[in-house]
Amino acid sequence: MAMPETTTEVPQDFEALKAAILERKAELPKRLRQVAAYSLDNPDEIAFGTAASIATSAEVQPSTLVRFAQHFGFEGFSSLQQIFRARLRERTPGYEDRLKALSANDHSKLESGSIFNGFVAAAHRSLDNIASSVDPEAFERAVDILAKADTIYLIAKRRSYPISSYMAYAFGKLKVRYQLVGTAAGIDDDMLAMATKNDAAFAVSFSPYASESAAQARLLAERKVPVVSLTDSAFSPLAESSKVWFELVEADHAGFRSLSASMAFAMALTVAIAEKRQRLAEGNQAERNE
Repeated sequence: MAMPETTTEVPQDFEALKAAILERKAELPKRLRQVAAYSLDNPDEIAFGTAASIATSAEVQPSTLVRFAQHFGFEGFSSLQQIFRARLRERTPGYEDRLKALSANDHSKLESGSIFNGFVAAAHRSLDNIASSVDPEAFERAVDILAKADTIYLIAKRRSYPISSYMAYAFGKLKVRYQLVGTAAGIDDDMLAMATKNDAAFAVSFSPYASESAAQARLLAERKVPVVSLTDSAFSPLAESSKVWFELVEADHAGFRSLSASMAFAMALTVAIAEKRQRLAEGNQAERNE
């Protein structure tokens, strides 16, 4: 069946295209939605790949890429691809120089040293990406939501669990009331049932998403408990349940992804929450003394 012609303005840069995809993702047919998710999760692959290789990776037919491009007003897939290539040209320079410096390191001649350098390079790239992708206003909104909560519920499973675990440790030291969801007794549902709209939750999940984390975030959102989340795609199930969500894609080395940027983000959020709670408490005390 032929796709309807779009009457919307053709996106002129990656951010405009991303906004258009997110705005219209609910109306996209299954295969176009599949391409949309792949393109936002793997923008570098879209920039560098051929239609055939991208179609294979996205598990669609090459003709689907053309339909996807035309759905957003482009003449064909190559026109859409220029948006992704322009995104690469606009990146802040410096990363390639760091990679070359790492490659020149004498340790790179040794197998273990090469692995070490690979992970260091991936961590640099992850930190570069998050430094430019986190919206300061969104970060402030997230801090405001979580700082005002009576109790902060921390939701994470599998690869994401170290993030919530370390936040729990830090919250304990900073005397911020929290509840780490994920008990050996298996009473998570009972624990979440105690959450009220005066509480809040911070959820973390990366692809392949933990279905239990997504279900718990959705349950809290349905009960008007505000959720802030950290994930790796606009198509993550956490995004739909969150008041504020952040997209962070960790760079990988040999298929392994570390949590370098995720941990940096989580600790910045944790300390910012504690600092704001202290300011709120001091403000309330000053009002009572007047």
